[in-house]
Amino acid sequence: MIRLFELNEDNWEQVRRLYVGVEQKGFLDDATGIIARGYIYRGSRARVIGIAEGDTAVGVALVKDLDEEPACYDLQQFMIGLPYQNRGLGTEALKAILTLLGKERKYGCVEVCVNKNDAAALRVYEKAGFEDTGYIDESAPDCLNLMYYFE
Repeated sequence: MIRLFELNEDNWEQVRRLYVGVEQKGFLDDATGIIARGYIYRGSRARVIGIAEGDTAVGVALVKDLDEEPACYDLQQFMIGLPYQNRGLGTEALKAILTLLGKERKYGCVEVCVNKNDAAALRVYEKAGFEDTGYIDESAPDCLNLMYYFE
C-alpha cells in the first residue's frame, strides 16, 4: 500500500538516495535535484511529496502551482526509484497524488510535460487519465503536454 508523506529533517535522506535507470536519467532530475527544485520553487507553492510503501521511501514527486494560463497544478517531477519499478507503484502513487490534489481543488486540473520518448511514463500517465493537449512548448519541443481534469 502506497502512502504519501511530507519530507522533513528525519526522512529526506531516504528520498535523496533514490535513483532511476540510466535510460531514464535524460527524462528526470535525480532525487536531490527534485528536492532542490522544491526549495527553489517555494514561491510557487511547490511541494516535494515523498512516496512510501510501508516504511520504505520508493519515490518522490514535485508539484507546484501554475497561476498563468492554464492555471493548474504543475506536476514537475515524478519518479519511482529503480529497485521499486515495474510493480504498479507508479500508477498507485500517481492516483494518490491526484486524490490529494483533488481534495484540495485549488485548480481544476493537473499538467505534466513528458518526453515523447519516455514510453513507460506516458503509459502511467495515460492509465491515470491524462490526455495529450496537443500543445508543444517551444522551449521543450520533445515533450508532450498532458492534462488531467478533475471531475
